[in-house]
Amino acid sequence: MKKLTLSIGLVAAILSAKAQDTSCTYFAGKEVYEFDYKMDTILSVNEQTTRFYDINVVYGNVLCLDLSDKKDRIRKVITTFIDGETITQILDSGNNVYYSPKGTAKVSVGKSKRLILGNY
Repeated sequence: MKKLTLSIGLVAAILSAKAQDTSCTYFAGKEVYEFDYKMDTILSVNEQTTRFYDINVVYGNVLCLDLSDKKDRIRKVITTFIDGETITQILDSGNNVYYSPKGTAKVSVGKSKRLILGNY
């Protein structure tokens, strides 16, 4: 009986342990959709009106960034880490998915632009 109780307790502890969460932000032209997979809902629908759209990432979580512009374009993405370090990348935004690395605190996504060499 003790072994059964102990086994049930261990299974309950493992299942209730906090797992890493993934949030998803979907860019389609000027529209930005933020999803929560735990609740299976769209959290918000916004329009990108500023030069950069900022996404705060909760410590320990991963951001799934879905860039789905109708035309093949590029976007400037600035990743800020917990220690203040930043990485700037130019990413293709025609139906591509990217994931944030560990330790990401904020991701800033620029407006979509055409690729003009030497002019970004």
